[in-house]
Amino acid sequence: MQIKKISIYKMVFLAMLAFGITACGNSKPTDIKHERDKSETPLAKKDLHKEGKEEVMLTNQQFEALQLKIDTVSSRNMSAFLAANGQLEVPPQNEAIITSVIGANVVAIEVIEGDKVKKGQVVAYLSHPNIIQKQTDYLNAYNNNKFLKTEFERQKKLFEGGVASGMNFQKAEAEYKVAEAMVNGLAAQLLQLNISVGGLQKGHIYQRISLRSPIGGYVQDVAVKTGQYVDPQTALLEVVNTDHVHADLMVFEKDVHKIKEGQTVRFKVQSPDGEELTATIFSISKTFEKEPKALHVHADIENKEALLIPGMYIKGRIETGNVKTLAFPESAISREGDKFFVFSAEKEGDDWRFVPIEVTLGENDGEWIAVRFLQSVQPSTLFAQNNAYYLMAEMKKEEAEHTH
Repeated sequence: MQIKKISIYKMVFLAMLAFGITACGNSKPTDIKHERDKSETPLAKKDLHKEGKEEVMLTNQQFEALQLKIDTVSSRNMSAFLAANGQLEVPPQNEAIITSVIGANVVAIEVIEGDKVKKGQVVAYLSHPNIIQKQTDYLNAYNNNKFLKTEFERQKKLFEGGVASGMNFQKAEAEYKVAEAMVNGLAAQLLQLNISVGGLQKGHIYQRISLRSPIGGYVQDVAVKTGQYVDPQTALLEVVNTDHVHADLMVFEKDVHKIKEGQTVRFKVQSPDGEELTATIFSISKTFEKEPKALHVHADIENKEALLIPGMYIKGRIETGNVKTLAFPESAISREGDKFFVFSAEKEGDDWRFVPIEVTLGENDGEWIAVRFLQSVQPSTLFAQNNAYYLMAEMKKEEAEHTH
């Protein structure tokens, strides 16, 4: 009985073994392939972003064609800022309107708009019979004054010697002083016309007078033409010294309590290729404009190498906090699904290698976005500062080609 029992167990074991072999023999290779395909789904491929294994390579020619900008990640104040608009201005002492103090005709214009001029440089010449008349009036008064001075000195000696009466002496003195005042007055007028009285005293009559710039700067406007008659105090030319151009921003009443001198202002002029400039508030107006009700805030520009012309409209942000964070331009960040990436950049020979690095987003000021890296990044790491969308699209294109 014992032997039979063992035989039954053996039969059951052999039957189960046979069934297992049959099952293995009937398994399909396509099932194994299907499991392998699952491991290569796009979802698994996306995980490579975290490992930094995906990349896109660009030739130097492609790099230049895209006008890619490369730089390290910037540390910016993103936590607290106040938007403010305005325009570029210069202090009143750095603007000059050139006029004539006498009615005359423009006989020559020596500058054009945009010319740089020095203080005292001739910008135009005027001529008119009235100018010649001023000179002859001066010469007549000058020569008459010389005669009356001689007569006054003669009467003084006679009076002191007891020969002449005091009345004659007083009359001579009065006439001499009136003539002297006339000469000095005419000399002052001629000085305003830039006419040398020393030359006149030597017999020189000047046919034309010069207009000179009272400040150094650039000619902003020429409002006259050659041959044109101009009245006294008519604006003929305008000169502006742009060395002292500054940002003039308007801050509304509700935000006045947030601003103070010394705060940093970041702004752009409204031009297609305008770069962001930095300025520091040095003065805050103490009176409100009526329409709109706002204060003028003046900020000194740190870098004035760009073309800055008074009157240019500017759009800026006043930093009212002091917390800084890492940030990228909006065009340096690409979105893929619910994730965001920036691209590290590395030069390899004549080519460029770009690798996506995942980040989370923070504050957004319209052009810059605060970021936080999910992996450690060296401060010296270079990143693409623009065209991240194209880099992501190019990487996707290369992935699709490799899968096929």
